[in-house]
Amino acid sequence: MKNKQPLTLNPSNFKPEYSTLWSFPERGDWATHSPDYRGNFAPQIARNIILKYSKEGDVVLDPMAGGGTTLVEAKLLNRRGIGIDINPKSIELIKNILNFESESKYEPDVKIGDIRNLGDINENSIDLIVTHPPYLNIIKYSEGKIEGDLSNISSLKKFCDELELGIKEFYRVLKEDSYCAILIGDTRRAKHYIPLSYYVMQKFLDNNFVLKEDIIKAQHNCESTPYWKGQAKKLNIYLIAHEHLYVFRKPREHEDLSRLRYSRKIN
Repeated sequence: MKNKQPLTLNPSNFKPEYSTLWSFPERGDWATHSPDYRGNFAPQIARNIILKYSKEGDVVLDPMAGGGTTLVEAKLLNRRGIGIDINPKSIELIKNILNFESESKYEPDVKIGDIRNLGDINENSIDLIVTHPPYLNIIKYSEGKIEGDLSNISSLKKFCDELELGIKEFYRVLKEDSYCAILIGDTRRAKHYIPLSYYVMQKFLDNNFVLKEDIIKAQHNCESTPYWKGQAKKLNIYLIAHEHLYVFRKPREHEDLSRLRYSRKIN
C-alpha cells in the first residue's frame, strides 16, 4: 500500500544551477529525501543533472543507488528510473522511500546488481547515468560482507581498477551523445592529499568518455564540525571541503575528438 501521509513533492526554493560552483548549505527535504543515509548526496544535485541532461520519459540509471536520491528525483521528474546496488539493504531502503504517491507515469525499477556486470541492461539503452560511488573505504556499507562492494576496498589501485570495470559497463549501456554524471571526492592518508577524483576521471577518459563538465561542489559538514577543525589544526592540514561532480559524454561513432583529447593514444 502506498504511503498516504501527505508529502511536499515539489521543492519551494529550487533554482537551477548555472555555474561550475555549487553549494547547498541546506539539503533538499522534499518528498521522501532524508540525510539519514550516510554519504548520500543532496537531491539538488540529482535534480539539476536530470533536468539539464534528460527529458521526460528518458531512462535514468543510478548503478550505485545507495540511499535512492537519484531514483526519487527520477520519479518526481517523470523519468524512467533504474536503480542498482550491490547491497540488499540499500535496495530494501530504496523501495521503501519510493513508496509515495505522485503524478509520475513511471515507477523506478530497483534491483540488486553489480556495476562490473550490468548484463541485463542492453547496450545503448540508457539516456542518462547519475551516480555517487563510495570514496574508498571511508564509509563501509557492508563491513566486508559483500564481495565486490567498493566501500570495502582500501587499496587505491584496486578501488580504481574495480570501478573501471563498471565504467566500461556504463559506456556500453549509455546511448551515444548521452551523459554520465558522477560525484566523487578526495581523501587523505598519512596527512597527504589523495586525489581520488582525478584518478577516477582518468579512468573515464581512458575508456573513451569525454569530459563535458567539472563542477566543484562545496561540502558544508566539514566546516561546521568542531572536532575536525581541531584535527586539521593539530595535523597541520586543510579540511577537504569540496567534491567533484564530473559530467562525461559518450561520443558519437566516428566523431572527431581531436580537439577534446590529449594527444596520447587512447586504447
